[in-house]
Amino acid sequence: MKDEIRPLRKWQLKLYQIIFGSGSYSSRLFDVVLIVSILLSVITVMLDSVKWIHLEYGEFLYAVEWFFTILFTIEYILRLISIRKPMTYVFSFFGIVDFLAIIPTYLSVIIAGSQYLLVIRILRVLRIFRVLKFVQYVGEAQVLVRALLASRRKVTLFLFTVLTIVVVIGSLMYLIEGEANGFTSIPVSIYWSIVTLTTVGYGDISPQTSLGQALAALIMIIGYSIIAVPTGIVTAEMSYAMKSNIAMNNCQSCGKEGHDTDAEYCKKCGTKLFD
Repeated sequence: MKDEIRPLRKWQLKLYQIIFGSGSYSSRLFDVVLIVSILLSVITVMLDSVKWIHLEYGEFLYAVEWFFTILFTIEYILRLISIRKPMTYVFSFFGIVDFLAIIPTYLSVIIAGSQYLLVIRILRVLRIFRVLKFVQYVGEAQVLVRALLASRRKVTLFLFTVLTIVVVIGSLMYLIEGEANGFTSIPVSIYWSIVTLTTVGYGDISPQTSLGQALAALIMIIGYSIIAVPTGIVTAEMSYAMKSNIAMNNCQSCGKEGHDTDAEYCKKCGTKLFD
């Protein structure tokens, strides 16, 4: 972790190691309990969205929701008091996710009245953001993030190319088919082009002329040929990131492998891993 979030006192250090660490039994138990709680809380929100379940078990689910909200609130507070500069965590990605995981329940109490029912419903759906908390407990996520960041330019160029293709073909289809066959505008035609290129094929709009069907066949073939491009780009970057991660976690002194991604010293000989 960075210097700005290192704890100050011994009890903070212990709390910090349990919450942010991953090597001790206590930290692993903390992560397991939290992951199970996240999963159960998300299931609770999903079940509460089913009408007959809400009518029959609404009060019970409401109590369960408040239990998890209080639990996550305590966790959020403990994270804040275990680090030197709490605001660093508050405005971090996971800090914002943790905040979104608890605030909707409290806001639903403050915002009352029938005219705000829609708003409260939206706030309840925001609790699904808790599923994002899973990411911080998956070590491989760091490798995936590095791969995605490394491939962002190539993927962006690829998406721009795809966007150009669907705009051109959509515009051509609008000229070929016209409003009589359901292609009422260029945006609608582009929508059809995207659906066809991605091989989704809703079928709500389809070409009727021979030329239009030939163009549709062409975009289908293009769709199959380009669908593997972003996969290949990200896979190549992930392979490189994994190799780099392995190399970074090897001890240059004794060759010990398998260190944690945030390890600073070798678990075997104690040599500093990074200069």
